[in-house]
Amino acid sequence: MTTVKVTPEQEKKVKALGFLRNRGTDNFNGRIITVNGKITTAQQRCIAEAAEKFGNGNVLFTTRLTIEVPGIPYEKIEEFRAFIAKEGLETGGTGSKVRPIVACKATTCQYGLIDGFALSEKIHESFYKGYADVKLPHKFKIGVGGCPNNCIKPDLNDLGVIGQMVPIVNENYCMGCKKCSLVELCPVEAAKVVDGVLKIDQDLCNNCGRCIAQCNFDAIEDGKQGYKITIGGRWGKKVNRGRAISKLFTDEEEVFSIIEKMILIYREQGITGERLADTIERIGFARIEAQLLSDDILERKEEILSADLHSVGGATC
Repeated sequence: MTTVKVTPEQEKKVKALGFLRNRGTDNFNGRIITVNGKITTAQQRCIAEAAEKFGNGNVLFTTRLTIEVPGIPYEKIEEFRAFIAKEGLETGGTGSKVRPIVACKATTCQYGLIDGFALSEKIHESFYKGYADVKLPHKFKIGVGGCPNNCIKPDLNDLGVIGQMVPIVNENYCMGCKKCSLVELCPVEAAKVVDGVLKIDQDLCNNCGRCIAQCNFDAIEDGKQGYKITIGGRWGKKVNRGRAISKLFTDEEEVFSIIEKMILIYREQGITGERLADTIERIGFARIEAQLLSDDILERKEEILSADLHSVGGATC
């Protein structure tokens, strides 16, 4: 049992390090960052040993793919952090800043269109760690989904990245089959034979890529890989589904540029305590999108990052 009576100041300090107080006690849950829900066997052993040595022997999993060890006494927090650091593990994931990245298992899923693990690891390094000291109006969550199945619900994150595969139709190869295999296959009924030629209704197509190379006559033999980006999603007391930026991005560097610009816009133009969804609603989606598709905000990057903003918290939702 802990021998230290924890003060509010001490509680606030360790919360910033990823330690959340168990209500009614002076013990804490230590939140371990997994990068994207993937840890090595050596790290698993380390966490299990740490749970027995410093906690109550249990290990908990959070909705954002982090791991919590409950029951850690206040005076053991630094020992706990040093112990897991031996296997390259760290605590965190709290506060009004970029939160741990959530990604689906796109690399192993049969429907995966992008390397979700690799992309989410790069986003983790660039923005969770790279922007770790950047204060934002509120938490900023990023989700990476490998395909339009949206298993990790990217569009309910402040910013979501969704893998895409845009079908390329070669009408010269279409035989106008009375019973078209692609029409039968399409899960959203976007494929249609019109006047004897295969057509893809772009208003219905979600770019899932399931039609690629499925035509016996090679009418859709190839597709264009891309990324759809949604902004302003939120799950909680006030649910808001993120809205997709009108442009489909085909280059990974473009994705990173959009993420950085969204963070800078949010830091500069968001009100302390306001979630991104509310910032977008207040300013207007069209104005936010115009800034994202321009590089003007990047020219003021250092000015925005050095500004004394959001030093006092206070969530409005």
